[in-house]
Amino acid sequence: MSDLHFGARNGLDDSELERAIGELVERVSPDLVVASGDLTHRGRPDEHEAAAAYLHALGTPLLVVPGNHDIPMLPPGRILRTFRAFERHWSRDPVHSGPGLQVVGLSSVTPWGYQRGRVRRGDLDRAVGRLEAAEPGTLRVVVLHHQLAGAPWRTRKRPLSGRSKTLRRLAAGGAELILGGHVHQTTIAERRDFEVVPGEVAACVLATAPGLGRPRPNRAHEARGVLIHRADEKELTVEAYAWSGEAWLLTGTRAFPRGAGSAGGGAITAAEQRHEHGGDDHGEDKAEHP
Repeated sequence: MSDLHFGARNGLDDSELERAIGELVERVSPDLVVASGDLTHRGRPDEHEAAAAYLHALGTPLLVVPGNHDIPMLPPGRILRTFRAFERHWSRDPVHSGPGLQVVGLSSVTPWGYQRGRVRRGDLDRAVGRLEAAEPGTLRVVVLHHQLAGAPWRTRKRPLSGRSKTLRRLAAGGAELILGGHVHQTTIAERRDFEVVPGEVAACVLATAPGLGRPRPNRAHEARGVLIHRADEKELTVEAYAWSGEAWLLTGTRAFPRGAGSAGGGAITAAEQRHEHGGDDHGEDKAEHP
């Protein structure tokens, strides 16, 4: 799940939806619930308290990363106390390890840009190391707030800065699934849907979850829903559910084969290395990691 926006007038303050989420969690019985940022609307301590209470009440293991709304909106708090309220409840460097599962969280939030996100080089190095350390056959998952793949309809919220290099590094480290949010729309894509990847490598799926707050009346094309991810030795499946206001509707399922390449996801090839310092999307990736 993503973009709960506790504290907003259009945030997750809907008893019917909260009940339905609890029932869905009980029915699916997930190994882990992921919240990929924007738990709050203005990053205030009381909003973080409400979001944390709600998530812990689900009664499942959790992995949570911050979103751009989870820090103070204005200075000096935005600069001097950037993650103080968030870190009262969550780590900015979360890891979940379980049988056959390794999930690594990344912070893509920076106080220097309100909407735009980036991943610091040291954080990326640490995440790749954790992915590579997982046992062969383990499903390796990465979570961050800002989307790598563009939204299917809206283009105003730009993707993660340096997304091409970030994707190459994570895929080379063995990431099979990269989760995000931010745009309040569902996107499910496999890396080879949008670029040629030389050689036989394992699938790397980008899955962006829609929001759970109420769509804003002055903004079209915002959805409410969740994604459910299932995996066995041969296949990774992503199910997209939309909230109709009364019930969960399954809007689509995509299935991806696992293990097409080496256990580590395949090394960066010479062809990829030649593009390592190049950008895409009209130069948006040239500003990489600070």
